[in-house]
Amino acid sequence: MQSTLLNDYEFRMHHKDLGAVWKLSTYLLENIPFEKEAISFFCIGTDRSTGDALGPLTGSLLSESILFPFPVIGTLEDPLHALNLQQRLDDTLTINPSTYIVAIDACLGKSDSIGDLLIQSGPLYPGKAVGKDLPPIGDISIKGVVNVAGFMEQAVLQSTRLHLSFEMSRVISRALQLSYSRFQNK
Repeated sequence: MQSTLLNDYEFRMHHKDLGAVWKLSTYLLENIPFEKEAISFFCIGTDRSTGDALGPLTGSLLSESILFPFPVIGTLEDPLHALNLQQRLDDTLTINPSTYIVAIDACLGKSDSIGDLLIQSGPLYPGKAVGKDLPPIGDISIKGVVNVAGFMEQAVLQSTRLHLSFEMSRVISRALQLSYSRFQNK
């Protein structure tokens, strides 16, 4: 979970926008090098907080798809969180130092941005919203604004509706699967 400035993103849309999955898949198809030998998807968060479950929900949906052949680190069953993030990152980069990492996490933002998906080149900074000092992660970052930043972030995360995290994770996972399918059909 990270806090965020919403003006610094290359791609931004609401998860309920008409054609959201297609639009997001188009952006991801243009910006994720699916032809690369090593790509991993780091789905950051925990199943113990509804607001921070976006990453593990997305990871579970991706890992259940037989048509999505990439390593997915972080699911509801085996979350990727503050206590294991550095070790999982080190393990991945030890196997292949040139692994392209797609990082997925929830974030907090302004009230009128709740439900937005934010994508940028470069890493995200997990745990920033709750004052944790974790390593930056990702060659490209996908974030979902799940609630409001600014006051009592832990309580805000605990009171976030699971339905929002779930719906956003479905859009992200479907868009990633579609972008890979479109890549294969080029």
